[in-house]
Amino acid sequence: MGKTTGFLEYERKNEPYKPVEERIQKYEEFTIPLDKSELKKQGARCMDCGIPFCHSGCPLGNLIPDFNDAVYRERWEEASQILHGTNNFPEFTGRLCPAPCEEACVLGINEDPVSIENIEKNIAEEAFKNGWIKANPPQKRTGKKVAVIGSGPAGLAAAQQLNRAGHLVTVYERDEKAGGLLRYGIPDFKMEKHVIDRRLAVLEEEGISFKCGVHVGKDVTADQLKLEYDAVVLSTGATVRRNLPIPGSDLKGIYQAMDFLPQNNRRVDGLQWEGEEIKATGKDVIVIGGGDTGSDCIGTSIRHGATSVKNFEIMSKGTPDRPENQPWPYWPMRLRTSSSHKEGAERFFSISTKKFVGDENGNLTGLVTTEVEWTHKPGERPNLSEVPGTEKEWKADMVLLALGFTGSEPTIAEQLGIKMDARTNIEASPEDYMTNVPGVFAAGDTRRGQSLIVWAISEGRQAAHYVDKYLMGKSDLPLKGDGDLPRV
Repeated sequence: MGKTTGFLEYERKNEPYKPVEERIQKYEEFTIPLDKSELKKQGARCMDCGIPFCHSGCPLGNLIPDFNDAVYRERWEEASQILHGTNNFPEFTGRLCPAPCEEACVLGINEDPVSIENIEKNIAEEAFKNGWIKANPPQKRTGKKVAVIGSGPAGLAAAQQLNRAGHLVTVYERDEKAGGLLRYGIPDFKMEKHVIDRRLAVLEEEGISFKCGVHVGKDVTADQLKLEYDAVVLSTGATVRRNLPIPGSDLKGIYQAMDFLPQNNRRVDGLQWEGEEIKATGKDVIVIGGGDTGSDCIGTSIRHGATSVKNFEIMSKGTPDRPENQPWPYWPMRLRTSSSHKEGAERFFSISTKKFVGDENGNLTGLVTTEVEWTHKPGERPNLSEVPGTEKEWKADMVLLALGFTGSEPTIAEQLGIKMDARTNIEASPEDYMTNVPGVFAAGDTRRGQSLIVWAISEGRQAAHYVDKYLMGKSDLPLKGDGDLPRV
């Protein structure tokens, strides 16, 4: 795999960033690609490790040592074939995935892991540049019709797999363009939207039909779907936002991240939006929530020209290294610093917001916090307690709530009579992804709850296999771990 002594000879090298003062002027990607000679070295670092734990770290089961070896040997088209054999959209995951595969890399035990994610992105870009990714519609059609509800990564993966099996696939999307959170949640500076459009053009040419601006459950009812289609795949995501029900939460100036970010993406794309304009220009902004969405709010606020940006996280500050109770190859809850964090935000940990403060006109002027501490007892859930005497008031003109999602919107499930669990996720068996309603399947965040893009694609692929089996009695579509190399 790669060069036998490569991991001894070469150090990990990441794509450098454009300077902060330059990149915050634009909503564009700002990484500077490595040249092919350097990528060859990065591929060479992949060890002949016997048991590649990166496979288990990747929800897609990507054949990582194989495509690393192909890159090292400068067989880029072969690398693309290997990568697309398990991942429909490596140009997405190569930009957006937090790379659990790298945390499971054997080299990562005592050195920097192989730069798997960046290699993946460059394989995809090389494939598009050279015209290796072409529309390849199925040789014959089954005559079976499938509706996929939601055009995020789970829905798109399911649609492409089912189309490859010869079914007639229609993807419904309530927004004006396809892509789901890829388009209306991820800022352009992390992934420019032409990357989505490029892939959608291939899917359309392969025969997949997209109906955008159609809200299933309102514009199209569940009964209509059941009459028109032989199977339905629900991939609508987990879109119910978590609120912060504390005093003052109704003040003007407090917004959900998923109102703020989609509006900005539409603004960048030259599209219209509903409701008031939400901009951080000239404001003291506090982002509550320390995950990826919070980071996206930080980067967007800075590009708006915010006066200041602070980030509050209720969890304790992690360490750069693995916690002792999260050994390799498990995913560690370590301190992660994004490019947006480095653009000028102040971060505060172990801090809880108690109330919002406003003026006589109902406008937000600040908030009050207290420090918290976490205690852990073996076998019990962590306990959160406030630290006495640590109450503090902060100035803020805008607060962005990036607190995650609590589950799926219930409209479609209610119309179809589908069971939902206590977290309002759609109940669908992990054995076949079918709900309690025959012929109706679920995949992605709508089934498993808020998760990673690689899990969404994996779920879409797995669900497609079982939909195909339901329709035809058997399926040749791959399941995770099959290791086949379907057409790209």
